[in-house]
Amino acid sequence: MPTTRKRIFTTQESMLARLRAEPPALAFRAKTRPEWQTWRRAFRRAIVKSLGRMPERVPLRAETLERTDCGDYWREKVVFDSERFMSVPAWVTVPKGLRRGERRPGILVAHGHGEGKDPAVGLTAGGKPIVNYQKQMAVQLAQAGYVCVAPDGRCFGERMDSDEFVRRPHRDGCNVGYLGMGYFGFHMLGLQVWDAQRTLDYLQSRLEVAPGPLGCIGCSFGGTMTTYASALDTRIKAAAIVCYISTLEDAFTRGNGNYCGVQYMPGLRQYGDIAEVAMLIAPRPLMIQIGERDHCFVLEDSVKAARRVQRAYRAAGAADRFELDIFPGEHEIDDPKALDFFARRLPV
Repeated sequence: MPTTRKRIFTTQESMLARLRAEPPALAFRAKTRPEWQTWRRAFRRAIVKSLGRMPERVPLRAETLERTDCGDYWREKVVFDSERFMSVPAWVTVPKGLRRGERRPGILVAHGHGEGKDPAVGLTAGGKPIVNYQKQMAVQLAQAGYVCVAPDGRCFGERMDSDEFVRRPHRDGCNVGYLGMGYFGFHMLGLQVWDAQRTLDYLQSRLEVAPGPLGCIGCSFGGTMTTYASALDTRIKAAAIVCYISTLEDAFTRGNGNYCGVQYMPGLRQYGDIAEVAMLIAPRPLMIQIGERDHCFVLEDSVKAARRVQRAYRAAGAADRFELDIFPGEHEIDDPKALDFFARRLPV
């Protein structure tokens, strides 16, 4: 007897069929603060478990490799250990004119996919001046009075693996890294979050950084890192997620495969979607930025996901701490609005 059920042969079709047939177990439905609190505990527990094994904590062994006078701020190249088998190079920007003992809020600036830390301080990998979609935020924020750190994520910048190892351009280096670390029981996104948390440890160790609230901002993959780091580390009290909030359905449907080895959250769809991860940031101040002409994370889908995040803020009694910035731009940071957000939510 012929079957009436459609046969599925491609992975994309299979993913879409599962997505539409199997609703996530912890999709956000809370309407009151107690319901939100119950949901938050369950969803966070599921996410932490799914991220899996984490490295062993070790001393940072931080070193300053160079220090450059950039006029109204200092730029330092630093390196520290995030775990026994990995070190993190980073830029630090410090505003000039601090009085002895004066301390300022610290902000983690997360870079985008395919680029390391250098554009965050207005440099190419070769050290030449550049301003791209990341809008040299570590510089602009330092000029606004903040102490910033911009690290290289795993598989990017100085942490990029050789072409011989990943065989570019035929394979994405971060996918190769993800598979390789899987042999040791790690998920690459979990390792990225771990490094972000160790970067916050380093930031808090700086004598110029005020104890207490920290900030985080990033576009694209930097938005991924801002989402997960802020969701899982409450030291971040003000977060700006830029050009990332979206839905898994859009990633599967448009055929762009808008995810990769360093941004893939194991098991996420079993429990919720990208919006649910961002909901864990509530009730702390959050700005979501969406470019009207962003072709990577498209307007209609991104707004749909952002409105879901907004529902969680309402349920948590923190509607006034959620900000949605839909700006007439592309895949880029809306830097004036971002600077204004931190000025209000994380004042110097």
